[in-house]
Amino acid sequence: MEMLRFLVLLLCYFASAEAGYMHYRNPKLPIEWRIKDLLGRMTLSEKIGQMVQIERSQVTPEVLKKYSIGSVLSVGGSVPSPKATPQKWINMVNEFQNASLSTRLRIPIMYGIDAVHGHNYAYKATIFPHNIGLGATRDHNLVRRIGAATALEVRATGINYVFAPCVAVCRDPRWGRCYESYSEDPNLVKEMTDIISGLQGEIPTHLPKGVPYVSGKKKVAACAKHFGVMVVQVKGFVISDMSGIEYITDPPHVMQPFNHTEFINVLTYLVKNKFIPMSRIDDAVGRILRVKFKMGLFEHPMADYSLVKQLGSQKHRELAREAVRKSLDTVWCWTMTWQGLSGNNITKGTTIFQAVKNAVDPSTKVIFKKDPSLGFVKQNDFDYAIVVVGEKPYAETSGDSKNLTLSEPGGKIIKNVCVNTNCVVIVMSGRPVVIEPYLRFTSALVAAWLPGTEGEGVVLMFFLVTMVLLGNYHTLGSRLLINSP
Repeated sequence: MEMLRFLVLLLCYFASAEAGYMHYRNPKLPIEWRIKDLLGRMTLSEKIGQMVQIERSQVTPEVLKKYSIGSVLSVGGSVPSPKATPQKWINMVNEFQNASLSTRLRIPIMYGIDAVHGHNYAYKATIFPHNIGLGATRDHNLVRRIGAATALEVRATGINYVFAPCVAVCRDPRWGRCYESYSEDPNLVKEMTDIISGLQGEIPTHLPKGVPYVSGKKKVAACAKHFGVMVVQVKGFVISDMSGIEYITDPPHVMQPFNHTEFINVLTYLVKNKFIPMSRIDDAVGRILRVKFKMGLFEHPMADYSLVKQLGSQKHRELAREAVRKSLDTVWCWTMTWQGLSGNNITKGTTIFQAVKNAVDPSTKVIFKKDPSLGFVKQNDFDYAIVVVGEKPYAETSGDSKNLTLSEPGGKIIKNVCVNTNCVVIVMSGRPVVIEPYLRFTSALVAAWLPGTEGEGVVLMFFLVTMVLLGNYHTLGSRLLINSP
């Protein structure tokens, strides 16, 4: 009888130890085992919390812990402070992560941010040409290197998840998001998605297709807008765009930046009242957990300072200049803020004016004049002129256009300058614009698209200017990616 009691007690002990051991925290176990173990431990509220992504301005440690929030994001231009340093970004992300790790199951958060042409909300980050310019290069190896550089700069601020790249196919340039498209040709867009390998790392050949993959702490989870990568593959998850849950029925991961409690309450009611089966919730949460396990977040949840010098590094700026030279591209949309800003002092970089001064002989007199009058041009009797015009900054529907006309006073400037001196016109725009009425006044025209911070790459434009004006012209640059009106 004593032996029987001993055996029963021993079995109870092992059963208790097994129940207390968190298998999902063991990195040596297969990920699918870890997902199953963790799902089995989660309450409904913890599962629904994992499905929610909220804006950083709404986050407190208490909110993260109370609702078991799965991820946080920065909406357009939302930063820890103006001109925040990488260290300040990292401290913020780690504060949020520490709160999540103090919960019952210690599930880490993901932090997401737009990085559509570089780490575009971070001060002093390298800003690369927008997709319309990168598509013009037709260089998939170049965009893969840009993806790798962007991943490093994003990681430099402690962030592990980007809402990029955009793989839209622009068929109508009146659309305000046309510059986010590599081309109107879906085959070229497909080719340029090599940027994903730069962002996430090369997928090993032994892994099956459709499995989420991030190769290490120098890479980030990508989210192909407005489709998927880590977030739409067979084993990844789909995330709704900005409050998009209000228009669709069943995304696995929900970007609900400012109203998460309503979503949580409604979904909880629907599950408890059998409108949505628990199996649907488990499928969604399992996909989210799979990505987190694949990213190594359970083993390495905290950001560190080892990559801070990668933000805006000289190597990355040289890469951006290469991209500008190959695409001919510059303006400020989706940069520092969602709609972008005008001016030359919003972040670190090189203006076209400075780039031209750097390119010419020091004895050459280079004069900059914003909106020059006809009288100013005649008075100075210039030998040559470079006229830079384009669209004003915009993003998404704010950029929708019915007529694709050049923003004023662009047309007036072309006439005032080019009627009175030899000139080359550089058009900076997110799509082809109507330029035909001004062609008769110009010696040459360059479609420069939108190149980011590195105006130094415009030196190629200057060489083109020189060849045109000296009569030694031959075709340079790339072909149009979208039909011109």
